[in-house]
This record gives sequence, structure tokens and C-alpha cells, in this order.
Amino acid sequence: MKRAEPSKSQFEGVDAELLAFRPTLAGVAMMLDFAGLNLWINIAIFIASAVVVWIAGVKLARYANVISDKTGMGQALVGLVLLGGVTSLPELAVAITSSVSGDASLAVNSILGGIAMQVAILAVADAIIGKRALTSVVPDPVIFLQGGLKILLLSIIAASIMVGDFPVFFAGLWIWLLAIVFGISLWILSQLHSDKPWVPNDKQVSKEKENERAKEKAEEDKDKPLRWAISLACVAGFVIIVSGYVLSRTGDAIAEGTGLGHSFFGAVFLAIATSLPEMSTVYSTMRAGLYTMAMSDIFGTNLFDISFLFLIDVTGGGDAVMNSVGGFEGFAALIAITVTAIYLVGLAERRDRTIFRMGYDSLAVLGTYVAGVILLYFLRGSGG
Repeated sequence: MKRAEPSKSQFEGVDAELLAFRPTLAGVAMMLDFAGLNLWINIAIFIASAVVVWIAGVKLARYANVISDKTGMGQALVGLVLLGGVTSLPELAVAITSSVSGDASLAVNSILGGIAMQVAILAVADAIIGKRALTSVVPDPVIFLQGGLKILLLSIIAASIMVGDFPVFFAGLWIWLLAIVFGISLWILSQLHSDKPWVPNDKQVSKEKENERAKEKAEEDKDKPLRWAISLACVAGFVIIVSGYVLSRTGDAIAEGTGLGHSFFGAVFLAIATSLPEMSTVYSTMRAGLYTMAMSDIFGTNLFDISFLFLIDVTGGGDAVMNSVGGFEGFAALIAITVTAIYLVGLAERRDRTIFRMGYDSLAVLGTYVAGVILLYFLRGSGG
């Protein structure tokens, strides 16, 4: 039988909904002044955007699985480049908008708060999806490297906050170092192959076993061409970018006047709004058995988010952006470092023990994040 080329009929159902939402959401994002809208209208738009983001994230995870299966790129690389890159774009839109409008500190808070929030998403997904600890079923060494590089980048940020920064060519000296290390990190990740340098010794867990369920899901789309997956992945990505931006702007308008302060709002509520794409993609990939892709999605998003601090500094104008923040942001960076380190310990130990349906490390991550948010609330006046 002759294979049919991608046609309009292949984009029916939710795929057609994504196509239809594309111009609608773009128009809403560009035309509306959310701060001037009624509170209930903003709430309605926020909820609608959240639903759209969730649908687009679920579909993007499906297309990522097809792309991984047909190209042989591997879950970790697809999770880093496709899921991590696309789902981090709402944070980029919020960061640049806030920075250009003269509120660079809000952008920094959103980035640093979002990193810890996104890692906590893995802990919640661990409890919802499976009976085994997440870190006991992720055998790919690329995750170690992603986590280690993320901690290195966050340490540069923490250092810049503690000792101050000096502007050089439109950005702080520490932030230039951050950009260079980020570029090197991407090069290292692109050169790493999954057959190096760590192999799990757990007989119950292997890459073949992890990929078994993923291949079953990919089998459902085996007749769909690669071009179909790439095209619809682009559509889903566009929907996530626009609706994620709408989420952040309406969330900002809803929270205005609450008295929580920009520091706490940016690190918690705005971070939650811009992390909805990661929530949907992580939930979908873990349901499909793509555990490596789910963790790589989060760690990859974190890496891209940290790099956005360079763009915030460049577009913020004047002094180095890290000179406008303080103890609040430094503590937010430490929370992000801590939750990442906990998962790296869990990946190395591979202890398959659970409590409340999640691994001990996931419980520790969730507890650390909640405790950190409480402390951030009391530190909200100590920003720059």
C-alpha cells in the first residue's frame, strides 16, 4: 500500500485544535492589556491558557517520542533539545518582557524560582505515575552530566549575587562567564553518547526495559512519517510559547495588589504559571514510560532558563542585573542547587525504596522545595 503524505486529515482532533488555537492565542497575547482587565476575566483567560498549555504539552510529548524513535537521537537528547528548549520559551518571553520594561529583578526571580519548581514537578510525577522510585528507572548517564552542569551554572549565579558584578559590554562579568560555560555545556552534551561512561548494575533496570514501554507507545504512531511529528511539534511549541506568555501576564495581573511583593510572586506564582508546559510534558512522558526523557526535559529546561539570565542582563540596561538582587535570589539559587543535588545522589545510589508512592529522594526534593518556599516568604523583603 502506498504511504500517504501528511494531509489535513492527519491533523484532526486535538491536533486540529492546536492549529486553530495558534492565531487565536497570538492575537490575544498581542492585543490585550491584561493589567487593565477585570480580575475575573483575567482568571478565565488564565484557566483557558492553562488548559491549552496542558493539551499542547501532552501532544508535544507524543511527537517527541515519535521523533526519538524515528531518528534514533535518544530520549535524553530529545528531552534536552526539543522538550527542554520549547517548554523554556515562555520563561524567555516573560524574562525579556520584564527586563525591557525595567523590572529585571522580577525576571531573575521568575527564572531562579522556576528552576526549583520544575525539579519539584518530577517529585510530584514520581508519586502520581509509578510504584518504583523514579531515579531507579533512569539509566542514562547524560542525566548526571545535565545535573552537574546545572549546578555549576547555578553556582556562578550564586557567586555573582554574593560578591557583586561589574558591567562589561552590556552585561555583567559573571554573566559573561555564565554564557561561556553554558555554551561549553551544550557542546559537551552534544558530544556525549549514552554508551559512556556509566552503566547501571541493577539487573531489574536496563535501557531495553525502560524503552520497552516507550516503544509500545511509539508503535501507535509507527505509520506516521517523521515530517508529521516535526510539523505538529512546531505547532504545539508555538501554542506553548504564546499561551505560556498569556499565563504569565494574566498571573501577574491576578497577583497585583496582594502585598506579596515582586520577589516572592516572581519566585513562586509566576514560576508556577510558566512551569505548566513542563508539568504537562513530564506527566505525559512518564505515563508513556519515557523516564529519561522526562528528567532530561526538566534538567534541559533548567539549563536553558539559566542561560536566559544573560539576555536579561543585556536587555536590562544600566548596571549589571545581579547588582539589583540580593539574599532572596541567592537563597532561591541555593534551593535549586539542593534539589538537583538530591536527585543526583538518588541516581547514583539507585535505591528503589518508596514512601507515599515516591522515592525517598523525591520526598526529600518535595520537602526541600516546600520548606524553601516558606523561607522565601519571610525573605521576600531582602531582595535587591
